Amino acid sequence: MQTLQSPIPLTSRCRSLWVAAALLSLSASAMAATSAASSEIEARYAQDRAKCLSGMSNQDRATCLKEAGAARAAARQGQLDDAGASKQRNAKMRCDALTGDDAKDCRSRMDGNGTVSGSVEAGGVLRETVTTQITPVVPPASAPTPAVPASATSAR
Repeated sequence: MQTLQSPIPLTSRCRSLWVAAALLSLSASAMAATSAASSEIEARYAQDRAKCLSGMSNQDRATCLKEAGAARAAARQGQLDDAGASKQRNAKMRCDALTGDDAKDCRSRMDGNGTVSGSVEAGGVLRETVTTQITPVVPPASAPTPAVPASATSAR
C-alpha cells in the first residue's frame, strides 16, 4: 500500500489559512474605513458648497465653489490638512512669547474663555478676559496716642 504525502506539511497549511483569513479581515476593515472617510469628505463638501451658495463665505460664489471642489479632491488624495488644528496650534504659539500670568491668560483666551469681538473680515479679532483681583486693604499704621498727663485728666 502506498501513502500519499502532501508536499506541504499540515502546520504550514494551517498557518497559511490563518494568514489568509487575517488578510481578508484587514482588507474588509480598510474598505470600511475608506467608506467612512469618503462619506466624511462628501459631508464636508456639502457643507462647504451650502456655505458658498448661501453667500456666507468671504469669496464670490464661483471662486468659493471652485475652492470647495479643490478641497474635496485634495481630501480624497489624502493631501488636505486639518486647518482647525493648525489654527489652534498657531494661536497657542503666539502665547509662547509671553511669560507668567500673561502667558496663562493668553492660553485661556485661545481656549475660548472670555469674550470675542470683531472679525477677520473687519480687520481683526479681539479676545478679552477680565480678571478681578481683590487686594486686601491694610489700614495705615496708627500713630501711638499721645500720653495724657494725669494732672490734665484729674483737673476736670
